[in-house]
Amino acid sequence: MKTGAMIAPATDSTAYSPRQNAVLDSALRLLVEGGEKALTTAGLARAANCSKESLYKWFGDRDGLLSAVIEFQARKVRVPAEAEGPLDARALTMRLEEFARELLAVLASDASLALNRLAIGQASGEGARLGHLLQERGRRGIGRRIEALLEAARQAGLIAFDEAGEAYATLYGLIVTDQHLRWLLGESPEPRTFDIRAERAVAAFLRLYRR
Repeated sequence: MKTGAMIAPATDSTAYSPRQNAVLDSALRLLVEGGEKALTTAGLARAANCSKESLYKWFGDRDGLLSAVIEFQARKVRVPAEAEGPLDARALTMRLEEFARELLAVLASDASLALNRLAIGQASGEGARLGHLLQERGRRGIGRRIEALLEAARQAGLIAFDEAGEAYATLYGLIVTDQHLRWLLGESPEPRTFDIRAERAVAAFLRLYRR
């Protein structure tokens, strides 16, 4: 996609309409199947059956589209909301385990693995921007949402930590361990193991941070 004076893209994928989300799904498929070079304005317009003008209006320039695609994928990691009920020790454990399962499932998906492999292959020069976008819109975007749950748990006296970002980094590491790297190197994910991995990771996290 060419750059230029574009309408700024939305920063939160929840602001997109179902039609826009369908376009992002098409963009993700193009990236998975053909890499970043396959994601052109003309190609996406054909794949999503929309106009180039709509693409520019909705997502802005190329980086805006890539950012939206990455956030669209990251939003598949659902973070349980505080509105789901009182936050006690049992509820916190259940919500963290749900988050852990969601995170493993998304990281193990063909789309996420393709995006990460593509970013690794471009991790130098101008191509590094995809890696930067994955960090900011992917992992950090997920982190900002789960940190709100961790902060609520701290306010409820369930856990104690000095900085939410560090607590999230610990939780992420306990959930993912070296498994994501092994998937990137070609090992096949085993979804049947995600439940027990999630339970063990959350139990270890709570042993470290429970008050």
